[in-house]
Amino acid sequence: MQRVRYYYLIKVQYLGYRLHGWQKQPNLKTVEGLITKTLRYVMPNAKYKVLGCSRTDAMVSSNGSAFELFVDEEPLENLEEFLALFNLNLPQDIRVTDIEEVDANFNIIQHSKIKEYAYLFSFGSKNHPFCAPFMANFQFDLDIELMKKGAQIFNGTHNFRNYCVRVSEKSTFEREILKAEIVENQLYTANFFPEKSYVFHVHGKGFLRHQVRLMMGAIIQLGRGDFTLDHIAQSLKEGNDHLQMDYSAPASGLILNDMHFE
Repeated sequence: MQRVRYYYLIKVQYLGYRLHGWQKQPNLKTVEGLITKTLRYVMPNAKYKVLGCSRTDAMVSSNGSAFELFVDEEPLENLEEFLALFNLNLPQDIRVTDIEEVDANFNIIQHSKIKEYAYLFSFGSKNHPFCAPFMANFQFDLDIELMKKGAQIFNGTHNFRNYCVRVSEKSTFEREILKAEIVENQLYTANFFPEKSYVFHVHGKGFLRHQVRLMMGAIIQLGRGDFTLDHIAQSLKEGNDHLQMDYSAPASGLILNDMHFE
């Protein structure tokens, strides 16, 4: 007898500051671990599994991530009631925002999607401690106008071999960046944020491990005068492996801001 399976796409938000990333790990608090623990409580008799669409690192937050829930034998009867019960039992720093049933042809990993990352930062004087979970703070001067020009260089299709860690030779290093820009931060606000802060927007269909943080690190080094615009341009060309980036910007400034399934 063939097993009957039901498929659901669930949108989720989380504050990553106390968490060790998405992927379940022994003896560590992770987003996937806390979600599966909560599901065991709200669906004690169900057979299910969870598949996430993006493995964010420790301390990275998300405003619009997603995961797929596979439930065997019995469908979820009332999706709105399930969502409310799920949120009631999740910890305060994780919230599910939407659920929809999908069919067996949907695959959250392989389905075409656009990821929107935002990296929040400020520079100069030290921030209020309450900023720490959301925003990186660099206590030195930065040439923000030069950094804006540097961010523009990432737009388009480039070889990002120098902007990733722990790669395999099977990795695809050519990636297209649909949007890369630095603007004054109006995306997230709080009364304890500094008077002026900035956001590095990066949009694309796929990213390598630590790619966005290494891109941000290169822009910070540009702003400090350690790099030139040409240095960044050359680092994106195939064959320039000697220009490997080694400064990864702090994880707590990075937010997976949104995800669009095409």
